[in-house]
Amino acid sequence: MQRAYLQMHFAIFLWGFTGILGKLITLQEYPLVWWRILITVTALGAFLKWKGELEPPPWKEMKKIAFVGAMIALHWVTFYGSIKYSNVSIALSALASTALFTAILDPILNSKKPKAAELILGLFTICGIYLIFRFQQLYAVGISLGLISAMLCAYFTIQTKGLLENHGPRNLLFYELIGGLGTLTVLAPLYLYLFPAPTLIPSISDSGYLLIMSIVCTVYAMQLSYQALKHVSPFVMNLSVNLEPIYSIILAAIIFHEHEDLNLGFYAGAGVIILSVAANGILHLNDKRKARKQMVMP
Repeated sequence: MQRAYLQMHFAIFLWGFTGILGKLITLQEYPLVWWRILITVTALGAFLKWKGELEPPPWKEMKKIAFVGAMIALHWVTFYGSIKYSNVSIALSALASTALFTAILDPILNSKKPKAAELILGLFTICGIYLIFRFQQLYAVGISLGLISAMLCAYFTIQTKGLLENHGPRNLLFYELIGGLGTLTVLAPLYLYLFPAPTLIPSISDSGYLLIMSIVCTVYAMQLSYQALKHVSPFVMNLSVNLEPIYSIILAAIIFHEHEDLNLGFYAGAGVIILSVAANGILHLNDKRKARKQMVMP
C-alpha cells in the first residue's frame, strides 16, 4: 500500500507540469490534445509491441474502453480550455472539485452506499472553489470549463478502476487513448467549425513541450497512477489529485508571475482545498489504525 501511495503522489507531481506545458504551448486546446494523444499512442504502442505486451481486448470490452478514452480526451480538452480562458492556477483549482464528483458518481455507478465523510470533504472542496469563483469572476468561462473537466475526470477514474481488474495498466491506457484519439478526430470538423484554430501544426518549441507532456507526463505518469489505482479507491486518488494545483501554482508563480493576478479570495479557496486533502489523509490514517487494532485483538 505504501508503494501505491508513492506511485500516486509522484504521478500527481508529474501532472502538475502539464498545466505549465499547456500554457507554454501556443496551439489551441483541441489540436493540443489531439497531438498529445497521437504522440502518446505512437510511443506507448511501439513500447508495448517491443515488449510483446500488446493484447487487444474483446470487442465488447473494447467499446467500453474506447468510451472511457473519449471521456479522458474531452477531460483534457476542457482542462486546457480552462487554462486558455483563465490561467493555470484557476484551472487547477476548479479541477479540485473532482473529489466531490467522485463521491457522488462512484456510489451511483457502482451501486453502493455513499460515504458521508467523502461527501463532506467534497463539499469543503466546493466551498473552496466558490471562494475562488466569487472573487475571480473575470475567469467565469475558465472556471466553468474546469468544473466540466473535473466531472469527466471523476467518471473516467471510477470506470478505469473497474477495468483494471481485467487489464494491465499500460495496455488499458493504450486502448483508452486510441478511443480518445478516434473521438477527437471524428469531432474535429465540428469543433473547428465552431472554434476556428489559427494553426493546427505545432511549432518546433511546441513539439518539444508536447513530447515531454506525452511521454513523461502522460505515458509514465498515468501508468504510475493506474498501478496505484489497483490498491487505492477512486475517491482517494481524486482527492489526492487536489495537490496538483499546489505544484502548478508554485511553478506558475515562478514562470508566469501568476501570483500577481490572484487575490485573497483565491488563496482562501485554495487553503480550504488543501485542508480537505489533509483531512482525508488523517481520516485514512485513523481507519488504518482501527483496522490494525481489530487484527491484533483476541
